[in-house]
Amino acid sequence: MSKVLSLEEEPPSLAQAEQSLVRKPAATLRDLNANGLTPPVQLARAARARFVVSPASSEFRRRHFPGVKSAEWNDWRWQNRNRIRSLEQLERMIQVTDEERGAIARHHGPLPIGVTPYYMSLIDPVDPQQGLRRTTIPTLAEFDRRPGEEEDPLGEDGHSPVPGLVHRYPDRVLLLVTNFCSVYCRYCTRARLVGASGERALRKADIDRAIEYIAATPVVRDCLISGGDPLSLDEDRLEYVLSRLRAIPHLEFIRIGSKQPVVQPMRVTPTLTKMLRRYHPLWMSLHFTHPDEVTPEVAEACGRLADAGIPLGSQTVLLKGVNDDAATLKRLFHALLKIRVRPYYLYQCDPISGSSHFRTSVDKGLELISQMRGYTTGYAVPNYVVDAPGGGGKIAMLPDAVIGRDGDDLLLRNFRGAECRYPDPDGTLGKKPAENPADDPAENPAENPAENQ
Repeated sequence: MSKVLSLEEEPPSLAQAEQSLVRKPAATLRDLNANGLTPPVQLARAARARFVVSPASSEFRRRHFPGVKSAEWNDWRWQNRNRIRSLEQLERMIQVTDEERGAIARHHGPLPIGVTPYYMSLIDPVDPQQGLRRTTIPTLAEFDRRPGEEEDPLGEDGHSPVPGLVHRYPDRVLLLVTNFCSVYCRYCTRARLVGASGERALRKADIDRAIEYIAATPVVRDCLISGGDPLSLDEDRLEYVLSRLRAIPHLEFIRIGSKQPVVQPMRVTPTLTKMLRRYHPLWMSLHFTHPDEVTPEVAEACGRLADAGIPLGSQTVLLKGVNDDAATLKRLFHALLKIRVRPYYLYQCDPISGSSHFRTSVDKGLELISQMRGYTTGYAVPNYVVDAPGGGGKIAMLPDAVIGRDGDDLLLRNFRGAECRYPDPDGTLGKKPAENPADDPAENPAENPAENQ
């Protein structure tokens, strides 16, 4: 663990790849033959040594990185070092609009532009309204600040007992291990922090202090590792965090929240999955936005994680003009199930500063859940939640299925809107206040002093 010197924002993207971690070219069958391996083993070894490259990625690489071989393209460190971070780079790849150009020129501080070459290959070079383009390339709409928007809308800083740790729920904590993401989402709830080198940059001492807090707080049984993106750390730094957490007796549950398998799927290397296996039970929440993200590369990355025994769930933010229609969400959630990712949360977009162009109404979210529930498999319908501003926590939102009562029957509305009856003689759900004797002053004279005098 001597390599664990700093967990701050920029080093993971700027560091040169260590030779021991650079992906070597796949062994040829001739090489394997020379070692006396039988044909079935040769084929299996060769298959494991490669990472799939889709036709779209290959074409983008030939056009914009003509001298780069597939082994380099599939090196996650190369992807970090060659991220698109400037207007000049962007203009060589897409037709930049005045709105985009103006936003990039005006931007300063956290949440800069940052896109991996792989993810850039998914962005439409002509259509500025494409969903993935809208969520990664800034526009002037980000500078339109509306009432109710906040830099820290969830009140995380107010629930932080030590730097880098949020303790809002009784038995759970959020551990922020880096400010770095390989791709910056324009609607990020931590827009105030990510990409800001030096601002709450988390060093080893900060991580140690946060872990000491967890160890000294026995009520904590669940830790979500987030950031930034924790999978942007190399294996040594990430394993340092995992090993320290796993050594805490009362910590039962460790989760990792990441978008790396989506925006940089080549990050999921055999070295990474081998290390992660050592810290079970380990769960992972992956951030998916749109069905265009479910590529052959992403399918392979998720397959590697699932084969390593890691249950995968998805988190999707509901975004106006990006995924706010039932057809798009169904396509996304069905595609996720096919790559062994369970749609878990559909989030109402948090009211960060400059996010009004992304936020739908809550009514829209409930409408979308109504259009999915009953019309597709339950595994494909996530929990729709509003993360309450000010630190109120997640609030589950469901279409109202209760119509009322008729005698001993509870009247319910099914997914088609039809009225259904359920025998519920001992229940009170659905009763109007006057129907409930406990709420009727006439039935409780002691609570009606005017009539008792």
